Amino acid sequence: MLSNIGVPGLILILVLALIIFGPKKLPEIGRAFGQTLREFKKSTRELTSDVMEEFEDEKKEITKVTK
Repeated sequence: MLSNIGVPGLILILVLALIIFGPKKLPEIGRAFGQTLREFKKSTRELTSDVMEEFEDEKKEITKVTK
């Protein structure tokens, strides 16, 4: 989705954000977005590891039953 924007589109988005939020609010919004993205990635990693752990447990159970 973002690969279709291009450099002119990104510049336009940044200029609009600067006009709407102002230069003082923009860094705060960026920090909040970064923290949110970090939390989302952390949650995704934890969820993935939980699912993979359950998958490995089930795989071991199936292996035990078939022997």
